Amino acid sequence: MLDISKISTEKRNENTKNIDIASTKSILEMINNEDKTVALAVEKAIDQITVVVDIVTDVFRNGGRLIYIGAGTSGRLGVLDASECPPTFGVPYDMVTGIIAGGDKALRTPIEGVEDSKEHARKDLRKTKLTSKDIVIGIAASGRTPYVIGGIEYAKSIGAKTACITTSENSEIAKVADHPIEAITGAEPLTGSTRMKSGTAQKLILNMITTASMVKLGKVYENLMIDVQMSNNKLVSRATNIVMEVTGCSLEIAEAYLTKYNSVKYAIFGIMSHIEDKNKMKEMLNEHHGNIRESLKNCKQV
Repeated sequence: MLDISKISTEKRNENTKNIDIASTKSILEMINNEDKTVALAVEKAIDQITVVVDIVTDVFRNGGRLIYIGAGTSGRLGVLDASECPPTFGVPYDMVTGIIAGGDKALRTPIEGVEDSKEHARKDLRKTKLTSKDIVIGIAASGRTPYVIGGIEYAKSIGAKTACITTSENSEIAKVADHPIEAITGAEPLTGSTRMKSGTAQKLILNMITTASMVKLGKVYENLMIDVQMSNNKLVSRATNIVMEVTGCSLEIAEAYLTKYNSVKYAIFGIMSHIEDKNKMKEMLNEHHGNIRESLKNCKQV
């Protein structure tokens, strides 16, 4: 029998021992009070997250990919974060990839036993054609999931960079991964239910990793998403409003530039730089890692 007594996320929470006889409001207050501790746990891991973000950014700049691997809730959160990157930041669909033990079917239906297999993780990573240019981030609340550890071990064996996100202290995966992120969230409101505080912490950290790395890749101007994909009416309106807000131009000009370049970034840069040649704009933006503000400074110097 597996001894889980030493896993911090499996300990009983003294603050919620009477949750089963509490009123509805008291139940919610107990959960909310525990949730308030999550951001503080993540805050303590900021230095570790910083290291991983800088590595992820370098991986992207060198043509590599970010691959999340996890089981259960952890795996679902990785797939969720990966799937939101293309529409938000206009990146290729394989630039950030989420792998969950059991495959896509496991997103809705639990598949028992797969998370205990290291070999399944190796097979899943081989299917992605993992290379030494990539980084694999294992997500495991308990820090002991064999599937995730197996994935990290395989990634290291071929020279890929590795990191992990865990919410348990003194975890096995933190010892295996090159760059561990440890946000120790403590006992869950419901003992062992890591979809709660642990899942919230993991979601916060995943948001931080992809958002910060995309900012550093020049996909944000001030705090606006300038590589957003105009794939529906809402996003077309958002894109138009962004161009108008940044440049101060009229609706007609914003729409004209978006039609011409089919890109919020190039519409903004074209209006503000007075450069019409997209190839010239691309050259200037590439010199400054896609950062519009830095590129505009260069325009003024020229």
